Amino acid sequence: MSAKIELVFIPCPGPGHLVSMVEMAKLLVDRDGRLFITVLIMKFPFNSEIDSHIESLTASVPARIRFVLLPRRSHSPRTSFFAFVYHFMESYKADLREAVAELSAHGSPRLAGLVLDMFCTSMIDVAVEFGVPSYIFFPSGAAFLGVMLHLQSLRDEQHMDPTRLKGSDAELDFPSLANPLPAAKFLPSEVFMEEDCRIFLDLPLRYRETKGILVNSFAELEPHAVEALASLGASTVYSVGPILNINVESKKGFEILDWLDQQPDASVVFLCFGSGGCFDEHQAKEIAYALERSRYRFLWSLRQPPAKGKLEAPQDYADPAEVLPEGFLNRTAGVGRVIGWAPQIALLAHPAIGGFVSHCGWNSILESIWFGMPVAAWPQYAEQHFNAFHLMVELGLAAEIKMDYQRDLLKGSDGVVTVDEIERGIRKLMDGEEARERRKKVKEVSEKSRKALMEGGSSYLSLARFIEDVCS
Repeated sequence: MSAKIELVFIPCPGPGHLVSMVEMAKLLVDRDGRLFITVLIMKFPFNSEIDSHIESLTASVPARIRFVLLPRRSHSPRTSFFAFVYHFMESYKADLREAVAELSAHGSPRLAGLVLDMFCTSMIDVAVEFGVPSYIFFPSGAAFLGVMLHLQSLRDEQHMDPTRLKGSDAELDFPSLANPLPAAKFLPSEVFMEEDCRIFLDLPLRYRETKGILVNSFAELEPHAVEALASLGASTVYSVGPILNINVESKKGFEILDWLDQQPDASVVFLCFGSGGCFDEHQAKEIAYALERSRYRFLWSLRQPPAKGKLEAPQDYADPAEVLPEGFLNRTAGVGRVIGWAPQIALLAHPAIGGFVSHCGWNSILESIWFGMPVAAWPQYAEQHFNAFHLMVELGLAAEIKMDYQRDLLKGSDGVVTVDEIERGIRKLMDGEEARERRKKVKEVSEKSRKALMEGGSSYLSLARFIEDVCS
């Protein structure tokens, strides 16, 4: 029998990062009987649901995957959420070193490497201490990874400050994208503090020290970006996506699914903005007016933001009517539903959903592609989500609602997207020749995403290459 091999996974505890990394672990052990995986779980101080979330994950994983929950630590909020996440990871270094030491001491299975979330670069030092390779799991797309590497190269090799670029120098013109992107969209001074910019550019500097980078994308979606990564100095890149948990169900969604069963196919607009997506009263009213004026059927996941300066997860409104226009729920009772948390996978898979208004989080983009769902793009956080937005629009898979909307998790947003902008985006999503062409294109890309994971597909082969590299 072949020797057993152990990998240690260290995810960021954010839902979008944690779920995709666990799905990656499941793919690996399913593909090779030699592999065992230990997932070390940190806990955000503001996420009270992490324990139940882990419990649901452990119920659906093979025996060769195990979870080790590290003690919860309290942390004071910093000037930005980005800086908080980075320093939060750093604070767990001693706990993670101790956990890896315990695993390494057993000797069997043989510890073969650490697979680290994109924010966990300080754990590269732990891998070096134990004499094993480290790999980055990058839960976003190849183009965004290319942007990070390019900006870091501008700073460290060409001695330019990406936050001060002007004119043509401000465009990220490298082979990973058909059209140049303005650098200001990735390092906007009004959102990124000086510390944020330093962290953002230090991350890819350390990626270059690892043995490889696993990217949650597939070659057919981002062919230019995947090819360009080598020229940008990336270590070995494995495009292994789309990594998705498409089997999630929730009893909380059953009533909504029953309502959807009564609606015509492709007739309902679904609005959902990710695990951190939320709106204050002013913005919620603009969305409501737009939905009412558009006259489309709708399903809207509306969540309440935490108080400004509070580092907490959004919650469901106790009574959504308090922040919606007077009489809105009664006037739209026959055509729409306003809910809190949404079982997004189950809803995107439902035939009644005809369009998806999204914050452009990478998991949401991959899910919309998997289910052949056209998107109206409303990126919520400038750097990563803007990149996904640009890709979707460039490929003809998304209509635009608002390109330059920026929201900080700690400070909220001072800007408001107007009723006219929202209504225009929804109409472009649902009706007209452009919408029909978009629906056709997203179906084609959906087929490619599924083929990529099948035996002989691009991601299937890329994952096989990673397994071989780890085991040898």
